[in-house]
Amino acid sequence: MIFTTKAEYGVRLLVELGRQHDGAGAPTPVSLKAIAEAEALPLAYLERIVALLKKAGLVEATRGAHGGYRLTRQPAEIHMDEVVLALEGGVAPMTCFVAEDGQSSHGRVVCNHEADAGHGCATKLLWTRVQGGVVKALAQTTLAELVAFSNRPTQNQTADAVAKAAAVA
Repeated sequence: MIFTTKAEYGVRLLVELGRQHDGAGAPTPVSLKAIAEAEALPLAYLERIVALLKKAGLVEATRGAHGGYRLTRQPAEIHMDEVVLALEGGVAPMTCFVAEDGQSSHGRVVCNHEADAGHGCATKLLWTRVQGGVVKALAQTTLAELVAFSNRPTQNQTADAVAKAAAVA
């Protein structure tokens, strides 16, 4: 299953906003330009993505000189299934999971193979399980977890810290 850059960039944008949450008081709004520079992402594309996130109620905008975007809820309350739904419109491992009008089938598998040879689709069970596993993984992952994961030191940073400590000793 391949998600588009809309989902990737949208999650990266939310992680940057999540870093502004310290749990005490209102988070500082962050400009899209600052996020685009920090993540090396195209600003024009982020503008379209943030509009989807705002429509879904995940972010809010503040106007003015110190304006920008911030999360509407704590990062621990934002689950990745709602983020992907807002950005991608659903999770579909196969094209037959999407209704003919292009809309999400809201979890129901729309299989255009069922009329073939007068029996059910041979692979429907497999792809239904794949979809369920992906949706479950997304639902169990919070923005807070992604923020914490992104803030962990890399192996190079850890090795550098150990080398510096050994040099001082």
